[in-house]
Amino acid sequence: MKKHICLLPGDGIGPEILAQGKKVLEACAAKRGHEFVFESANIGGAAIDAEGCPLPESTIAKCKASDAVYLSAVGGPKWDAQPPSNRPEKGLLGIRKELGLFANLRPALMLPELAGACLLRPEAAKLGLDLIVVRELTGDIYFGEPRGTEVRDGLRTGYNTMIYNEEEIRRIAKVGFETAMKRRKNVVSVDKSNVLETSRLWRAVVAEVHKDYPEVALSNMYVDNAAMQLVRDPSQFDVILTGNIFGDILSDEASAITGSLGMLPSASVGSSGPGLFEPVHGSAPDIAGQDKANPLATILSGAMMLRLGLNMAEEADMIEKAVSKALKDGYRTADIMEEGKTLVGCQKMGDIVAANL
Repeated sequence: MKKHICLLPGDGIGPEILAQGKKVLEACAAKRGHEFVFESANIGGAAIDAEGCPLPESTIAKCKASDAVYLSAVGGPKWDAQPPSNRPEKGLLGIRKELGLFANLRPALMLPELAGACLLRPEAAKLGLDLIVVRELTGDIYFGEPRGTEVRDGLRTGYNTMIYNEEEIRRIAKVGFETAMKRRKNVVSVDKSNVLETSRLWRAVVAEVHKDYPEVALSNMYVDNAAMQLVRDPSQFDVILTGNIFGDILSDEASAITGSLGMLPSASVGSSGPGLFEPVHGSAPDIAGQDKANPLATILSGAMMLRLGLNMAEEADMIEKAVSKALKDGYRTADIMEEGKTLVGCQKMGDIVAANL
């Protein structure tokens, strides 16, 4: 099988961790008789440096022409002086919009091999953590209009607009319920309907969509309570369905309590066209180029790409098992290092996972 994959190395540790993800995909393709054709493009700060903007038209074209998009990380203090419209993060937001990627899937799973790194109280950790945040990605306060800054009554004033229409809510709710059908059939819809009109519409439309999925249990939770419950007892969650800004915050929280952002993948998908697959962590410019970065989240994002983007579930399973074997064999990068384990760098960890295939 031949598939075209667009690589977006980005900034900071991005190029070195994506190189490991590519290495593992190539090892998987060789074992299974597939052909992956890779093409690289600029995004974020690297694109600003090379082409003057965070999302060049050439990058958009390459992404749209691919079967899947594999991204690592964007941003860093080097570009802090850029105007808001030309920040590296605009590249990420822009490519999601260009590809129509309205659903972000972020699993948070506490691997048995890394239970010691979990930040929860022991009595909460032993209950386990295996959830997925289904986050709406192209609406809400990040994209709503009007927005801006102006002077009101002599004071500098900034404003953004939180806005959703019913179709935007309906399509992400469907993704949430479809995801739950493949898991433990439980959805918690998170909003702030006690104070926000947007959330009242959200809750009403989610309830309407739920009628098509009677096998799935649905409950509602305010976002502040959800944040507390994630720390108190995350085992109660299966699928968390929520909007863009709430999902941004809750998915980071869910990821962090597992012990390391360096272990967790994500997928952004739409109704058609290529999906985008990336680790949940940032560009970590402080360790860039030092062979210290953990490539496992990127490698696992590659597995998600195979499963959700390229219809290669068996190959995805192979990569996930190869990662688990590396951890069971005691190999650790610095961010997940434990006493008695073997410390390895970014490149060596990629070599180990590829060899395990």
